[in-house]
Amino acid sequence: MAKPTLERIRGRVGIWTPAHESVAPAESGAVIGLAEELGYCAYWYPESSGREALVSGALLTQATSEIVVGSAIASIWARDAVAAINGARTLAASSHDRFVLGLGVSHQPLVEGLRGHHYDKPLSAMRSYLAAMEGVTMRSPEKLSDPPVMIAALGPGMLRLAAEFCDGALPYLVTPEHTARARETMGKDAFLAVEQAVALTDDAATFSSLAATHLEMYTGLPNYYLNWQRLGFDESDFVRGGSPRLQEALVAHGDEAAIYQRIDEHFAAGADHVSIQILGSDFAHPPFDAWRRLSPKAVGR
Repeated sequence: MAKPTLERIRGRVGIWTPAHESVAPAESGAVIGLAEELGYCAYWYPESSGREALVSGALLTQATSEIVVGSAIASIWARDAVAAINGARTLAASSHDRFVLGLGVSHQPLVEGLRGHHYDKPLSAMRSYLAAMEGVTMRSPEKLSDPPVMIAALGPGMLRLAAEFCDGALPYLVTPEHTARARETMGKDAFLAVEQAVALTDDAATFSSLAATHLEMYTGLPNYYLNWQRLGFDESDFVRGGSPRLQEALVAHGDEAAIYQRIDEHFAAGADHVSIQILGSDFAHPPFDAWRRLSPKAVGR
C-alpha cells in the first residue's frame, strides 16, 4: 500500500500548473485555493527558472487545508539530498502530511546553462541522490516525518529506479500507451502519477496553436524525444511545436467528455493518479475558466 498521502489521491484527478508563479507570492494562496475549492485533489508544480521548489511548497501548503501539494519536479541540481529530504519533512509535518517531494534530473540546458552544473549520467545521478537521502538525520521535531518521495521517470531504467528506491514515478508528456508500459515495468505496488496536457477547445486551429506553443520547448529536449521514439514517433514528429500526430498524442482536446476520456484511458492503463495541465494562451493569464469547467466538482468526479 502507498503512503497515506498518496492514498488520498489514488483514483482521483489533480492539477499540474505553475499558475501560482504568475502572481505575487502573497497572492499564490488564492490560486491554489481555487484549485482546492474546485475539487482537485492535488496541486503539482514545476521548478525551472522561477521560484525555488520548497519555498513554493511552503507558500502552497500554508494557504490550504485539504489539497495535496507536490513538486513535479524539484531539480536534484538545485539543492543537496539533505536539504531536500529535511525540507520535505518540514513541509509534510507543517501541513498534516500533505506534501509530496517529486524529484527529477531536469535537462542539460537548464542544469548546465542555468545552474552551472555538469549534466552527465542522469540515471546514476538520481540513484546516488536517492541513496544520499537514506538515513539523513534531523534534530527538529519533524525528524520522524516520512513524506512520499517520487521521481520524474520516462525510460525503463528510471521507472525501475522509481519502483525500487522510492514511492513511485511522475511521468510527464506521455500517452496512455506509455502509462501501460510504465505500469508493467514498475510492477503493481509503486505509485504512478501521470501528467496529461489538455486543451479545452473543439476548434482545430486553436488546439494546434495551444499544442504547438506548449510543445515548443519540449521538442528540443532529448529526454522527451528519445522517450517518444520508444513509442513509435520519429524525427518527422520532432519539429519545434510537434507534428500534428505528436500534438494529438500528447495533448488531449475537445469538450469535457473528451478530456475525461483520455484521463480514463490513463487510469485503465494503470495510472494511480492523473494530473491535468490545462493549457492557456500565456503564462501571465492562467486559464481559470477552463479549470472550473474541467474540475472534478463540475464533471461529477
